[in-house]
Amino acid sequence: MKIGCPTEIKPQEFRVGMTPDAAREAVNHGHQALIQKGAGLGAGFTDEDYIAAGAMILDTAEEIFANADMIVKVKEPQAVERKMLREGQLLFTYLHLAPDPAQTHDLLASGCTAIAYETVTDASGGLPLLAPMSEVAGRLAPQVGAWTLQKANGGRGILMGGVPGVAPARVVVIGGGVVGTHAAKIAAGMGADVTILDRSLPRLKYLDDVFGRDFKNQYATAGATAELVREADMVIGAVLIPGAEAPKLVSRAMLSDMKPGAALVDVAIDQGGCFETSRATTHADPIYEVDGIMHYCVANMPGAVARTSTQALGNATLPFMLSLADKGWRQACEDDPHLLNGLNVHAGKLTYYAVGKALGLDVISPTLALKS
Repeated sequence: MKIGCPTEIKPQEFRVGMTPDAAREAVNHGHQALIQKGAGLGAGFTDEDYIAAGAMILDTAEEIFANADMIVKVKEPQAVERKMLREGQLLFTYLHLAPDPAQTHDLLASGCTAIAYETVTDASGGLPLLAPMSEVAGRLAPQVGAWTLQKANGGRGILMGGVPGVAPARVVVIGGGVVGTHAAKIAAGMGADVTILDRSLPRLKYLDDVFGRDFKNQYATAGATAELVREADMVIGAVLIPGAEAPKLVSRAMLSDMKPGAALVDVAIDQGGCFETSRATTHADPIYEVDGIMHYCVANMPGAVARTSTQALGNATLPFMLSLADKGWRQACEDDPHLLNGLNVHAGKLTYYAVGKALGLDVISPTLALKS
């Protein structure tokens, strides 16, 4: 199989879909790795690194899309890239379709087969291709939130850990999954007063057993959430419903009760955001203010630490990429129901229920798509 990896073109996106190590593995399995010139530079990988791994360097994205049987990326294909997809071509990347009708319709029109990293599952019910970026984004969230809290950036002028005689920042993390747990760990490590909210009692018990007094936890009723948000200096949104649009848990009306200059960091922005006032921003212009509250809503947070993120993502995606290349997507998905859960689009049909529900589109079962 010819596996193509174009340069990411989303603003301030420095990650790359395939590392030189992944290219070497693909070549060792008998496949061709086609890498766009300069695709790895943002993550610290040169064209020479890829050539040494046995990959072929092509000058343009048009050449990559025209020649590759499978396209491997990081972020969802942008409009100009979607025009280059063709019938029967396999796309393997993050998609986040639920809040993105334009992308969804373009993928359906292209006739391609699209497998989304974020909906591939594992035997424990986890999301193995989302987890590494969730870990990165969770660890970044308190860091960028602390920057947003600085007075020069419009924030309250609060130091996360305080100093002797001055209280630390109060940080509320909504969601106790991978993102939330890593965010709480880092915020607590910075010395902040941290509370994590979740609706799963087993998850709250786990957090209490493992992290003890590092941070507090509380059941996420609407009342408890409103009370904690009102007193917070920073709120980190870390909620995920796999493949679906994120629920809006902090309304605009709640902002008027918050401390002026408080920071909202919406890690769920890729799935539409979990704050009513969230809108996607970029690393070049990451923050904005609504009703006196600072918002950080960068849609590709891990792109800021591109080398770490690329390596972590590559470690997770490599076995699935090789399976798709070695067997073809049908056999690979038939052999692995967890990979089949990643199938979102095939031959003009939507195959993921949560996306169809969010966008009001008809859906066929992925099992049926295997036979079409």
